[in-house]
Amino acid sequence: MNYLNIFWSELVYILTEMSPYLLLGFIFAGLLHLLFPKKIVRKYVGQNNLRSVFNAALIGVPLPLCSCGVIPTGISLFKHGASKASTVSFLISTPQTGVDSIFVTYSLLGLPFAIIRPIVAFVTGLFGGMVTKKVDPSNSEIIAENIENGDEMPKGFYPKIKEMFRYSFIEFLQDISKWLVIGLLIAALIAAIIPDNFFVNKLPSNFVGMLIILVISGPVYICATASVSLAAVLMMKGFSPGAALVLLMAGPATNAATITMIGKVLGKKSLFSYLGTIITGALISGLFIDYFLPPQWFKLSEHFGHMGHNHQEMLPMWLKTGSAILLSLLIMNGYLQKYLISRKINIAATASNRSVFDSDKVTTIHVGGMTCNHCKENVENSIMSVKGVEEVEVDLTTGIVNIKGKSFDMKKILSGIKDIGYQIKCEDI
Repeated sequence: MNYLNIFWSELVYILTEMSPYLLLGFIFAGLLHLLFPKKIVRKYVGQNNLRSVFNAALIGVPLPLCSCGVIPTGISLFKHGASKASTVSFLISTPQTGVDSIFVTYSLLGLPFAIIRPIVAFVTGLFGGMVTKKVDPSNSEIIAENIENGDEMPKGFYPKIKEMFRYSFIEFLQDISKWLVIGLLIAALIAAIIPDNFFVNKLPSNFVGMLIILVISGPVYICATASVSLAAVLMMKGFSPGAALVLLMAGPATNAATITMIGKVLGKKSLFSYLGTIITGALISGLFIDYFLPPQWFKLSEHFGHMGHNHQEMLPMWLKTGSAILLSLLIMNGYLQKYLISRKINIAATASNRSVFDSDKVTTIHVGGMTCNHCKENVENSIMSVKGVEEVEVDLTTGIVNIKGKSFDMKKILSGIKDIGYQIKCEDI
């Protein structure tokens, strides 16, 4: 029973500490969504030169993309003209951090970590792109007829503000909420069952701790924001700050699905440069933190549940508690919206093959591999780029895609979906 009390206490603490900064990060994510639509990103990363590699790394650091959405977005950019070098640069820098995770890093790990993390993401992204340009210089072939579909932003001040909050607290929050909740639960569980400083005398060296974290985090998925709470807890249990940085880098950027997809689309040479850069960069960065930076920069308190960063008193308890409640309600609303949309599309798809478009008979296909709203957007844009398609409805939960149009080439639609990394489970045509 005592473990349950500790678990609940740790969970509430982590949530209240993260929530104000996470909500603020979501707002900035919405602003970046307005400032950097995909056509702008394509403009700056679509050349096969070092400038595009630099731009890809720089844009990727703050870009509001959940980790699971980075791969399909990066592949979509590659299929729409970005070079392999700039694509790898984007794929390395983007998942490691983001404007939301930077704020959360500050809240739990302090200012030095919040500054170091995006710098490391940028440097490794830039280096990975340069390596890829040397070992695999081939470029992509543009496959879409109209790659600007879905890039339009609303006109006018109030419509833009509405779109910013819609993206921040519905679309983007939906994408990371699952992994955010899982990360919080795992962090609270570790905090409850493993004594503080448990690993201090059990690890031969800091480097061994980094290797352990690298092996554990490499094949599994963890989003950039959720990894922060896990890194903080592991530091309290005795892992070094360098090992925590390895988790923050490798956890979001490497997993089995990511490795498979990059190898399939970009090829083995680009995959090796991607993995080699992340592994080497993580270990070098971790060693640099542990042996060259002042240890007091990364000190946490004696007990994670009563962590005492100097800046935490800047926020009153009512604000942190209110933010935690608001964030919890927004997460529940995101799941409710997903359910309502899924139910609407499922009912429409089974009603004599008539869609939510309230018009003529539509084509229904089932697409596999979609995990977030960015995946949904990529599939919609790919389908809308085919001449003759009028409207598209995608259900993330079931993979049902309803396509309305008077005359379009279905082979081009299916080919386009496969080219950006998704699977056609079955089609009803």
